[in-house]
Amino acid sequence: MKKAFILTGKSNDRLRGVSRMASLEIILEKAERSYSPEEKERLCEKKNRMYRELLFQMSEKDLPADVQDVLRTLKKAGIRIAIGSSSKNTKLILERLGLENCFDAVSDGTNITHSKPDPEVFLKAAEMLGLSPEKCLVVEDAKAGVTAATRGGMDSAGIGEAAETATWPMQSIEELKKIVLL
Repeated sequence: MKKAFILTGKSNDRLRGVSRMASLEIILEKAERSYSPEEKERLCEKKNRMYRELLFQMSEKDLPADVQDVLRTLKKAGIRIAIGSSSKNTKLILERLGLENCFDAVSDGTNITHSKPDPEVFLKAAEMLGLSPEKCLVVEDAKAGVTAATRGGMDSAGIGEAAETATWPMQSIEELKKIVLL
């Protein structure tokens, strides 16, 4: 009989901001057997195919209004905005949400070799914007992302579990306007 893997809220939070393989390793931590590197590669590919199928069901309706408002407000204020994501699906997600033209730079899993908590993705985003790291604020929902920001010499604004260790803890994304437009 096949057993199901059950992800708790805590283990699911650990999947945020990490590479595909790192997220698979988290999922497989409680597996009843070990998997060869080849099996893990196949599982990783299968997991990503399933994930991409779900992404194609996403639309602009799935973007919360408060996120749209914050992005619009920051752009109007002349704030340059980049995405720093370990995901190789970032551009697809932005397209599905109607955000493909909202960002000045996109640094993602297609142009990095190290995932968060390594700061590479954020350092590349800062470089694309032509800014030094200390002039950047990373907005995160994952502890790994806050750690990456800190290691990269950047302040962070965190929501959810990331608020625990962020420079600027937030209860809602709307608070970002106050932080950035001080």
